[in-house]
Amino acid sequence: MFNSKLKNFSLGKSLGMSLVLLAFVVGCGEQTEQQVMVQQAVKIEQADSCHLCGMTISNFPGPKGESYASTQDDINKFCSTRDLFGFILQPENKRQVKEVFVHDMSKTPWGQPNDEHFIDAKQAWFVIGSTKTGAMGQTLGSFSVKSDAEVFMQEFGGQLYQFDDITLADL
Repeated sequence: MFNSKLKNFSLGKSLGMSLVLLAFVVGCGEQTEQQVMVQQAVKIEQADSCHLCGMTISNFPGPKGESYASTQDDINKFCSTRDLFGFILQPENKRQVKEVFVHDMSKTPWGQPNDEHFIDAKQAWFVIGSTKTGAMGQTLGSFSVKSDAEVFMQEFGGQLYQFDDITLADL
């Protein structure tokens, strides 16, 4: 009888631990799309250099970019959104693009973008041709919300684009 109670206790304890573990796993799976995306973006360190031009990224104002290719695990970092697009739109790179991130300039200062405000570039709105400059002169302003991009355009000029509409000719 004692063994029977012990087995029931152990079974109940195992079942209880399993339920707690299941609740924890399910709870962890309830992250928003933006939280999951931000975990994939990487902080730009002081000494990081641009994958395209080699310049030190942190020395310049304006939105920066990052991309993962399907053929590699390392992230490519860029000193400007212009260099980012200049790289990912090259025919040999375009098919390899897996993840792309840019700063949301409606949430961070132009002069020194905060890496906590990276967004999925494929969902972003871009302003091309504004008077604001980045590392390589004119750059693309990047925004998570269309209305923020439109307000930016009213003040600094430019034209509105979405990720899939941008071509090398636009740069």
